[in-house]
Amino acid sequence: MVQFVSSDTNVWMDFFAIRQMRLPFRLPYIYIMNADAIADELISPPDIGERLILYGLVAVEITTEEFLLAQEYEARYRRLSKYDRTALAIAKARGIKLLTGDKALRRAAESECVETIGTIWILDQLLEQEKITKDEYILCLQGLAENNGGIVRLPIAEINLRLERFCSGQ
Repeated sequence: MVQFVSSDTNVWMDFFAIRQMRLPFRLPYIYIMNADAIADELISPPDIGERLILYGLVAVEITTEEFLLAQEYEARYRRLSKYDRTALAIAKARGIKLLTGDKALRRAAESECVETIGTIWILDQLLEQEKITKDEYILCLQGLAENNGGIVRLPIAEINLRLERFCSGQ
């Protein structure tokens, strides 16, 4: 059974930073994102949105229900951008996971009972499902750690925990 995942933009920037944008597409998920968000948020580097679509990201239009839900979220979650609210509305209305690393969006999703996943979860799944080797996993984690604080904004303790476990041979 195919599983759809509503996507925010920041996770793609994490994979861009480590030059591994194709990796998430090895998993048995179809990542969807509002077409306007792709056009307006995935702008740097200039072809990133187009590349992600070539790799498998699916641009979707929002339904009336999703549009209205996103408008409701505007009053409830003031820290979320228009496209964050849209990604959450898509996930909620379609009953699918939300892919994001944005803390405010994760909190809102939790309030809306929407399951969230992020960059580290994707890497863990890639390793668990044997879509990448242990060495590739370690290189990705090291890349995330090196870029953390810039484009990448992930919990460094989670990255270091995994690096310690895998680099020490456990």
